[in-house]
Amino acid sequence: MQLADPARGFSFASEGALDMRFDARAQTTAADLVNDLDEDELADLIFEYGEERASRKIARAIAHARPLETATQLARVIEIALGRRGRIHPATRTFQALRIAVNRELEVIENVLPQIAETLAIGGRVAIIAFHSLEDRIVKNYFRSNKQLRVLTKHPIQATRAEELANPRSRSAKLRVAERIA
Repeated sequence: MQLADPARGFSFASEGALDMRFDARAQTTAADLVNDLDEDELADLIFEYGEERASRKIARAIAHARPLETATQLARVIEIALGRRGRIHPATRTFQALRIAVNRELEVIENVLPQIAETLAIGGRVAIIAFHSLEDRIVKNYFRSNKQLRVLTKHPIQATRAEELANPRSRSAKLRVAERIA
C-alpha cells in the first residue's frame, strides 16, 4: 500500500515528495540522500544498491539539478540524462537504490534471517519473497550456508505470465523456501 501512495514518493509516475521511508519515523529521506550526498557517494550508492552501470552519469545529472524535491523531478532528470531505452523506465534502478538505502533494507534482511532460523521449530518452514537480486542473493546464500536449514527450492519460484498480468509487481518477485532440520 505504501508503494502506491503518491505522497510517499516511491513511484516516479506520481508527483510526490522524495520520501521513500517505509517507517515515517525514520530520519533520512530519499530527498536527503539526493540533495546532500556528494556526487561520488551518490554514484556509489546507485551502483551498489541499484546495480546501475550508468550511476556516475546519473549522479552527475542529479548534482547539477539540485535541489530535487519530488519523485517526478528526479525521474525526469534521470530520463534526460540516460534517454528512454526499452520498456523499463531509466529511473527504476536509481529509485530502487534510494529506497534500499533509506530503509536499510539489506541490513534488515541480514539481521532478521538468523532470528527466523532460531525461532523455527524443527520441521518448520520459512518462505521469503525477494523483489530484487540483492535481497535474493542474501536469502539464497543464508539458506545454503545455514546447517540448520534444508533448502526446499533449488531455484526461486517466480510468477507465471498470468500472475504478472494480474499483478505487475510480481514480475520481479522470487520466492525461496527452507525447512529447519536441526
